[in-house]
Amino acid sequence: MALVFVIGGARSGKSSFAEELAASCGSRVVYVATASALDEEMARRIHIHRVRRPASWVTVEETRCLEKVIRQYENDADALLIDCVTMWLTNLLLDENLPCSGGALDDRESYILEEARRLAGTAVASPARVIMVANEVGLGLVPDNALGRAFRDLAGRVNQLLAREAEEVYLVVAGLPVEIKPRVFKGRRFKGRR
Repeated sequence: MALVFVIGGARSGKSSFAEELAASCGSRVVYVATASALDEEMARRIHIHRVRRPASWVTVEETRCLEKVIRQYENDADALLIDCVTMWLTNLLLDENLPCSGGALDDRESYILEEARRLAGTAVASPARVIMVANEVGLGLVPDNALGRAFRDLAGRVNQLLAREAEEVYLVVAGLPVEIKPRVFKGRRFKGRR
């Protein structure tokens, strides 16, 4: 059907907006949560998101295999909402067993970019509308360590890749969604740096 990409900073309102988009697609919504409750603060955040969602939505907790979830639910859902791609990327980046045990950071980055390409392809081909939420992390300070810089750069590359493939892209700022790639834009490609 279509890939819709929603991006914004922390506490920008991007998740709430993406939930509204998903609800507008129909009653059969699958919410794909990529975060794990590793501490009390994260557990509270997850709880807030759960309470906000309609009880009729199916929630799937998946930290890594997003393609598999799309394929599993796409024929029974009007929309799949993945919140969020940046947490998924973090989960993969911090897994030292990917792509193989003890793999170098450069190898993980290449692996993650390939996974993102496959994820985008699966989303675009899905009969359900797939809405992906991501953080814009490139507007802040340059991180002071190699892992932080690798994360910021990789998040930027993954966001560009998903935005390129998406039919619609929204930037959410201070709770206000701004459509930055309307449906009619599809077909024209910006050939910027990758």
